[in-house]
Amino acid sequence: MTHLADLDALAARVPDGSSVIVPADHAGVSMALTRALVRRRPRNLHLVCLPTSGLQAELLIGAGCVATLETSAITLGEHGVPHRFLAGLRAGAFRMRDATCPAIHSAVQAAAKGLPFMPMRGLLGSDLLAHRPDWRVIDNPFRDGTTGPAPDPIVLLPAIRPDIALFHAPFADRHGNVFIGRRRELVTMAQASAQAFVTVEAVRDDVDLLASEETAAGALSAAYISGIAVTPHGAWPLRFLDLYPADETEMAVYGELARTDAGFETYLARRVTTPPGVAQELAR
Repeated sequence: MTHLADLDALAARVPDGSSVIVPADHAGVSMALTRALVRRRPRNLHLVCLPTSGLQAELLIGAGCVATLETSAITLGEHGVPHRFLAGLRAGAFRMRDATCPAIHSAVQAAAKGLPFMPMRGLLGSDLLAHRPDWRVIDNPFRDGTTGPAPDPIVLLPAIRPDIALFHAPFADRHGNVFIGRRRELVTMAQASAQAFVTVEAVRDDVDLLASEETAAGALSAAYISGIAVTPHGAWPLRFLDLYPADETEMAVYGELARTDAGFETYLARRVTTPPGVAQELAR
């Protein structure tokens, strides 16, 4: 398979100033590749979350990699407050581009379809419009007059075209096609981005994902993939589909240490700057 690489090689292909899109925690987050990125410390990233993020964004923000953050939320859920996100926001460490879940999905879909923008109504009346000058309100040019002489406003969202999409998937076949199951937003991410770097639990030689209708329906073609790293437990400590649960103990440790700058650096030393694979072994 020509797409195969190791984690550090993929991380090295994310240059300073890149726009990087990542999925929500439930969709397949490549925490292994995130740790490799933090070890390399790229700067001035524009991080786009489709549509939210948690620990992944926390690590990248805390490590000083993010210059612009575009998301509808950063949350650790029941695991506590996202301290590095809040500290960075208060300190002005990054530019915040607040959005909603439908807005980010729509803007990424526009890029995947090759469109310059996507129209959307749900933002009308929101104070987000006052803080997003790149979102424009126009009168519906196809208004048919049935609504009378009153204007019919609609919001135009510019397409989000990331340089790189990062995510984790169950497996790839020997041709570089990646199984994503029902997580169709990963297809949109890859199609909208110039490149897609994927970590997988395994590469399987016993299946050709595009050879049958049954498997092709849950596959992302190798045509959209720029690099694959085989990384068992690559989403750890987050839950990954039904393959393994979240490491609740590890998440609690992070939540406590991330309260302070010093504690966050301690966490990085224990779990991120150690050699790949060692962090997971230490946690078991």
